Amino acid sequence: MLIDSHAHIQGKEYAGEAADVIARARAAGVEKIIAVGGAGDMSSNTEAVALADSFPNIYATVGMHPHDAKDVGADELRALRELTSHPKVIAVGETGLDYYYNHSPHEVQRRVFAQFIGMARETGLPIVVHERDAAQEAAELLRSEGARELHGVIHCFTGNYEAACDYLDLGFYLSFTGIITFKNAEPLRDVVCKVPLERMLVETDSPFLTPMPHRGKRNEPAFVRLVAETVAKVKGISLEEVAERTSQNVQDLFAI
Repeated sequence: MLIDSHAHIQGKEYAGEAADVIARARAAGVEKIIAVGGAGDMSSNTEAVALADSFPNIYATVGMHPHDAKDVGADELRALRELTSHPKVIAVGETGLDYYYNHSPHEVQRRVFAQFIGMARETGLPIVVHERDAAQEAAELLRSEGARELHGVIHCFTGNYEAACDYLDLGFYLSFTGIITFKNAEPLRDVVCKVPLERMLVETDSPFLTPMPHRGKRNEPAFVRLVAETVAKVKGISLEEVAERTSQNVQDLFAI
């Protein structure tokens, strides 16, 4: 059994195809999928929850991507807080810091990230963190906002081993995507080799980051198997061991 711990299959890229996408995932051995809200606008959250309501093996998270932090005010936070009470909502996020594109000012990203950390603390839910080119600040903010009292995951981890250790020391899991299958990703595969399997998740981040040999096409949860196969190859263990351990990690983290 595999679990795709981070996908956006509620998006327009899969309009009218959700049932087929989920069926293909199941045929590939993917038993559960987490539909992550917050990519684009508030509708991604309500659509993730609706999808989770419609399929027993789908779960949802609610938050706002750091790209859109500038659009998060009191009304949005109130609506998201209400959504966290839904029985299929298992985490706050995605949220975090993205200093690569800078679609929202850094100070706004930091403020909103801190508010979502507070929401996770208040609700007792784990937090799904997006971080790009901001590892030191993200770790420092998590630490200062009491992340040690939380559980969470750094999704789509692409940093170095030093950054990995900072997050692991905070008690967070690290999740890896199809990027680890890319030819030029040897440094990241070295990190995968060093990170304990007990602290690792696998994901697709569908529809993005499609693994080899499908790179250039739309990603979907069935392809998380290719990520798990790469983890197994790098670590010199079986696919079955990777699937069992990472799935248990998801279930432990999100209480599903």
